[in-house]
Amino acid sequence: MDAKIVVIPGDYIGPEIIAECIKVLQAVGERFGHTFHFEEALAGGAAYDAYGVHLPESTLEACRSADAVLKGPFGGPPSELNHPKWALVEREAILGLRGKLNLYANLRSVVMRPALLDFSPVRRERVEGVNILMVRELVSGIYFGPKTREVVDGEEQAIDTELYRASEIRRVARLAFDLARTRRRKVTLVGKSNVLVSSVLWREVVADVAEGYPDVELDYMHVDNASMQLIINPRQFDVLLTTNMFGDILSDEAGAIVGSIGVMPSASLTDGRFGLYEPIHGSAPDIAGRNLANPIGQILSGAELLRYSLGLEEEANAVEEAVDAVLDAGYRTADLTAGRSDVKQVGTREMGDLIVEHLLR
Repeated sequence: MDAKIVVIPGDYIGPEIIAECIKVLQAVGERFGHTFHFEEALAGGAAYDAYGVHLPESTLEACRSADAVLKGPFGGPPSELNHPKWALVEREAILGLRGKLNLYANLRSVVMRPALLDFSPVRRERVEGVNILMVRELVSGIYFGPKTREVVDGEEQAIDTELYRASEIRRVARLAFDLARTRRRKVTLVGKSNVLVSSVLWREVVADVAEGYPDVELDYMHVDNASMQLIINPRQFDVLLTTNMFGDILSDEAGAIVGSIGVMPSASLTDGRFGLYEPIHGSAPDIAGRNLANPIGQILSGAELLRYSLGLEEEANAVEEAVDAVLDAGYRTADLTAGRSDVKQVGTREMGDLIVEHLLR
């Protein structure tokens, strides 16, 4: 297979972990006989430095001509959040990519890797065997709905509107049910239908979609209960379907229970096979350039790219197996050492090398 992959390195640790992911994908190509063509494009803070904007049209054009996009994290240090380079990076670069490429479904795999069981803050018996696929609607809801900020009766007020159309719910629900058919055949819809009319619409539309999937179980949880159940009984979940905002919050909670958000990948998909792949964590300015960042979330995002955009399931499994083998052998980046003496701490580059070495055995 020949495939074109646009690479958006991102900010701070982004280029470091992207380099390790590319190294792993090149090893996959060598082992399985594929050719991946990597083309770099800029967005986020790096694009602001080069072009004065966070998302150049040239980057969007490159993405639209590619089979997939591999993206590093965006963002700057907390001390500079009001600087023009960072103040609008999420709205203009992150939401811009999602909206302009119509990446309406975000998939986040929440897998408790056996070697990291002792790193979870939740007791082993509750998290062992956890394998959840979170499906989050990504281009609508409160992040994209109408917004106002004004002075009314002498007092400033701000409004963010949760807006969903039935068609937006239906398309992401169908994807969730299709994916459930490849797993344990259960979809849990998370909302807040006791107070939010938008959640009532979600329940009605998803129930209608479910009628076309009689082989898939559908249940529902309010978001407050779901956030608790993720801690006390996460193994009950298979595919968890939810809104943009609820998914944003719940997926970070899920990242914590599996030991570190540094090992969690994500895939953002549109119709067809095209997608954007990135880890769920931030750009970590405090450790940039120090060979300390954990590249596993980025590397596993590369595995998702192989699976969803290129249809290379065996190759994706090989990457995931290589990651598990390296972790099983006791190798850890700094975020996964927790001061323990029974693990072997390695840097960003060394972790990538170890995964490549296992892939090419």
